[in-house]
Amino acid sequence: MHLRSPSFDHGVVSFLWAFGLALFIWLGLLAIGIENAVAFVIACVSCFAIFLFVRIFGEEEPRRPV
Repeated sequence: MHLRSPSFDHGVVSFLWAFGLALFIWLGLLAIGIENAVAFVIACVSCFAIFLFVRIFGEEEPRRPV
């Protein structure tokens, strides 16, 4: 029996990366004293930009078997 990890759509992976990094940005901005509303807006814009970046440039080309 050959076990392997499940396959996830690249859009789901892109969203998870974007959400995780946006959460990190939001908490980091709160930690340095930025107001909650401003930090939330910056994190949302960052989430969208990170999602697009990972979605467009993050997928690897599959290798052909030799």
